[in-house]
Amino acid sequence: MGGTGLIGAHVVARLRGRGHAVTTLARTDRPGVDHVLDVEAASVDELRRLLAGHDGVVYGTRADEQRVLRRPIHPVLHREIVDPVVRVFTAARHEGLTRGVILGSYYTYYDRLRPQWCLPDRHVYVRCRLEQAREGRAAAGPELPVAVLELPFVFGRVGDRLPNWAGPLDRWARSAAPLLAPVGGTAAASARSVAEAAHAALEQASGSDIPVADENLTWAEMLARIADAVGRPRPVNRLPAGAVRALLRLGGGAQALAGKESGLNPAHLADVLLAELFIEPVTGRSLEPALRETFAASVPGR
Repeated sequence: MGGTGLIGAHVVARLRGRGHAVTTLARTDRPGVDHVLDVEAASVDELRRLLAGHDGVVYGTRADEQRVLRRPIHPVLHREIVDPVVRVFTAARHEGLTRGVILGSYYTYYDRLRPQWCLPDRHVYVRCRLEQAREGRAAAGPELPVAVLELPFVFGRVGDRLPNWAGPLDRWARSAAPLLAPVGGTAAASARSVAEAAHAALEQASGSDIPVADENLTWAEMLARIADAVGRPRPVNRLPAGAVRALLRLGGGAQALAGKESGLNPAHLADVLLAELFIEPVTGRSLEPALRETFAASVPGR
């Protein structure tokens, strides 16, 4: 489910390449989609009809953690992130499926690793990702193990499908503007590596939390490699941590005054952004091919 997205398309290709029969479902009709259905609105009975005769299910739909909405945002994100997963795995359990995978977020990995950051209390998006895993597994029951892939920045391309965050970074790297980055960094993976992890989790009927990363990069390293990939290599200058904290506090205050909030609360985001959001161990595979797919040196229409 979510078979037309960047990661979903790679998962489908991986499974079919290993001899599995795959049925794809998405909310918009496009080549390669077997069934068009809005999973957020689909009933358990509708999902049962689609899942009948299958062994496993991979659930991966996009969630926009940066979107700003009127408070409280939790009911909206719970409806988008959690409720569909509960219905999907309820339907899967009723149809006798034996394995499942949720494409999740590496923020749940950091909630385990750094509980002192209080991520679910400070960021509604993280709370909903934790609820997604917990409630999805409860709906599946003990006979249907559900693995959660905890994903960082994912690089790659399938046709015109790119990571949703790639556009602004691409335009920045191609511009004449200076490149600035704070301390800290992030784990990163290719869509192909995520697909391999999803395939392994299905074959093993794993019910584990599985962080996935190919490389750990500082923000400066990531920006420098993107600039090089688009053909405009240049130095990345340090953005002072104090400036980052002040800007994010200002953004959080502006949201609060307007009665709004986002999935990741800017007022509490600096401690996360300025940390090294690294995953250990990494696969050791080079991220470079996927990075250059994402940020091609010359792309018509850009």
